[in-house]
Amino acid sequence: MTSLSAQAIRIAPATGAEQIGFVRELFLDYARSLQIDLAFQDFEQELAALPGKYAAPRGALLLAWVGDAPAGCIAMRGLELAEHPNACEMKRLYARPAFRGLGLGKRLALALLDAARSAGYAAMLLDTLAEMRSARSVYHELGFVEIARYYDNPLPGARYLKLDLRRGNSAESGASD
Repeated sequence: MTSLSAQAIRIAPATGAEQIGFVRELFLDYARSLQIDLAFQDFEQELAALPGKYAAPRGALLLAWVGDAPAGCIAMRGLELAEHPNACEMKRLYARPAFRGLGLGKRLALALLDAARSAGYAAMLLDTLAEMRSARSVYHELGFVEIARYYDNPLPGARYLKLDLRRGNSAESGASD
C-alpha cells in the first residue's frame, strides 16, 4: 500500500459538474469543522450557486488531489472595496483531516496567489479566526499582514489579513514542503 506522502499531489481548477460537486462536499466539511454558523456569509446560497462568485475570470475554485481523492480546496472572489482597490479575497481554505500534514494548505494558497496575479489583482485579503492556528501560520509565512476590518464578520476573534500580490510568493519561489 502506498503512503499518503508518496502519492501524487496535484492542484487544479474545479471544472465541470463532478468537480464542483467535490468542492461543495469540501465546503460542507469545512463549515462543519468550524462549528460555527456561516449564515452571515449566505453560505447556503453560496453552495447552491457554485461556482457563483468564484467563477472565472474574476474568481477561482481550486481542488487539491492526493492520488485520485479530492483532498482539499480553496476559492477566490473579486472584491469591490474603495479602501482596497483591485483586491480579491481568499475563501474556504480546507484540507480533509486524512490529508493534513502534506503541505496542502500552503500549496493551495500558493496556487491561488498565482491565479490572483494572473487575473491582475494587486492585493489579496482574507479573514480568519484566532483559533485557526495552522492556517494563520501559512498566511503569515506567505507574507500576509494584519489589517483593519474590511467587512463585518460578527464572530469573536476574527482577524483580517492582506498580501500585496506585486511581491514574491509564487508557486515557483516557495512550493517546497
